Amino acid sequence: MNFAAMMLVAIALDLALGWPAVLYTRIGHPVTWIGALITRLDKAWNTGAQRKAKGVAAAAAVILLAWAIAHICQSLLPQSWVGIVIGGVLAWPLVAVRSMHDHVAAVAKPLLVGDLAGARHAVSMIVGRDPAQLDEAGVARAALESLAENSSDGIIAPLFWGCVAGLPGIAAYKAINTLDSMIGHRTPRHEDFGWASANIDDVVNLIPARLTGVLFGVASGKRAAQALDIMQRDARAHRSPNAGWPEAAMAGALDIRLSGPRIYGDRVTEEPWLNGAAPDPIPETLARGLALYIRAMAGAGALIALAALLWRFA
Repeated sequence: MNFAAMMLVAIALDLALGWPAVLYTRIGHPVTWIGALITRLDKAWNTGAQRKAKGVAAAAAVILLAWAIAHICQSLLPQSWVGIVIGGVLAWPLVAVRSMHDHVAAVAKPLLVGDLAGARHAVSMIVGRDPAQLDEAGVARAALESLAENSSDGIIAPLFWGCVAGLPGIAAYKAINTLDSMIGHRTPRHEDFGWASANIDDVVNLIPARLTGVLFGVASGKRAAQALDIMQRDARAHRSPNAGWPEAAMAGALDIRLSGPRIYGDRVTEEPWLNGAAPDPIPETLARGLALYIRAMAGAGALIALAALLWRFA
């Protein structure tokens, strides 16, 4: 089956509809279903001895269940354009092109009119750091970092694995990414239990993160060479083996600095700067970042369309 065409259907539905509130109210969302299972396993298994082994078992259970359900659904699809459309409908909630833009636009709107309190509240919806400690530049930087990293985790990676393996690929990826976001933290509770989830997430994001960085670089037009150079130079300095690639590319594309020291609760983490010689972002930089995001996602859509055509005529 033409998995790339299936992903194009999912993208089109997401752009047109997002995930409607009426559906969320009635049935929730596949990620919340996965999250509920992870919460249950965390409560039941993350106790006593052998927490690392139990965490491996929990990760395997969640990933295999997501893969198996999606595999069964895909095996029932007709091998025709009807199957592609139905598969795209099933993949639709696992694509987040529209919601990512809307979340960052919700930060940009108050920031552009000087409403720092409103911008802090909006950015608290998409980042884990304490928004009360962020000034105007800090809010803009946090929103742009989230836009860069989540473009990879929330959009390019699921679409990549969806193109590779169809519904099982995109479903298994979302299970892995949800595991990482919920239990893949280096905290006393999850250092051992979330070890497998964090490491599996690192592996499956290796290619998508670098692809996202390239898309941001190419989408920056005249600054493409600068963005790609800074990505190559600074990405590996980031605390994450993957997030640094799209973040460094965005920093170079917008000619700003990202990352750097940040506050989480009562802790200050001394993170290195990406493109550290450049200035901090200003409110208007968020609008430029969203425009860059739109161009990069359009580039991703063009690549998927090309893959669909190549499959069709292969």
